[in-house]
Amino acid sequence: MVSEYLKQNTAEYHDAAEKLFNSEKIFNKTFTLEDYKKIINTNYLMLLHSEDKIFRSLSDKYSEKLQLSDRKKLSLIEKDLESLSLENQDASHNLEFNNEHEALGAMYVIEGSTLGGNVIAKQLSKTEGFDDVTFNFFGCYQENTGSMWKNFKEVLDTEVTEENYNEVLSGAKKLYTFLLNVN
Repeated sequence: MVSEYLKQNTAEYHDAAEKLFNSEKIFNKTFTLEDYKKIINTNYLMLLHSEDKIFRSLSDKYSEKLQLSDRKKLSLIEKDLESLSLENQDASHNLEFNNEHEALGAMYVIEGSTLGGNVIAKQLSKTEGFDDVTFNFFGCYQENTGSMWKNFKEVLDTEVTEENYNEVLSGAKKLYTFLLNVN
């Protein structure tokens, strides 16, 4: 299953992202509003540079199977930027996906950030200093987070054959590398 392959082969990137964003501070309640602004701005830049490219790269069969219209997050994170008084930016990096499989790998990173983001939003909503924060991006699927992730993984595992695993992994690594180096 490609979802397991991705999980195993991107673990070091995932761990590096958690370290970059000081994730351990979220759970010991020392995460600050400045830490949150950093995580939102970095995820914003990731979406700004990848979301449209990913969606344009996917064939029509994925539009319905993945409910792509429900997975657009750039406008949601822009609301978070506004509420945090952060600036919108222009795309300034050249990030390209060579094919549909790379796009699916990049989407794996974004959907995974949403899964983790739901946990982050729940935790931070109980943290002092976050009373007025809206979690548009991290809370985008609300109570449907688990089912949206499950659907994404099922479609990936059903549609992607083993000979394309490396292309999917390449797309995930491209987006993780971008995320880790964008600041």
